[in-house]
Amino acid sequence: MQRPSPITRSRSLFATLVLGAVLWPLTLAFAVMMQDDPNGFEGIPWGAELAGRDRLTKVEDAGRVQTYELKGGPALREIPVDVLRFSAVDGQFARVMIRYSGKDTHDKILDLLQQQYGRLERTPGLTTGGMVKFFNWLGTDSDITLRYDARTGQGVIFFESQVFRAKFSEGNAPSAF
Repeated sequence: MQRPSPITRSRSLFATLVLGAVLWPLTLAFAVMMQDDPNGFEGIPWGAELAGRDRLTKVEDAGRVQTYELKGGPALREIPVDVLRFSAVDGQFARVMIRYSGKDTHDKILDLLQQQYGRLERTPGLTTGGMVKFFNWLGTDSDITLRYDARTGQGVIFFESQVFRAKFSEGNAPSAF
């Protein structure tokens, strides 16, 4: 098999770089800048210690990452959800993961998030199509990502600290994922 010439390799590299430069900004097209960055979740600031909080119970300790749940049952404000978990890395609050089911619950949550953090663009070409929808709100300290699968009626939301996000994978071997 013949190796590609240096010119062919250069053209391929150039085409890849141009394609990447064109597509990268499109990933941000689906995000809305947050109106009011919470810098945490439900009054708990990013980086705070979760251990010892009255409303939380530790449900998992995986070394550097600890997971907590609400004692009174999972709910996002008054909206019942299937799972609501707080995660701390190295003892510092870094992420909330929420799982929910059903179109009605999805509509209520999406409305709540849009009221609190900003309306989503519904312009054709700026929203994700298909059965799986992604919505993002970007703040100065926080990111909110919602994924909803219309086929299964399952949704998941991540409220994350931009600073602590990278700490989840620090120290993991490259093959850990």
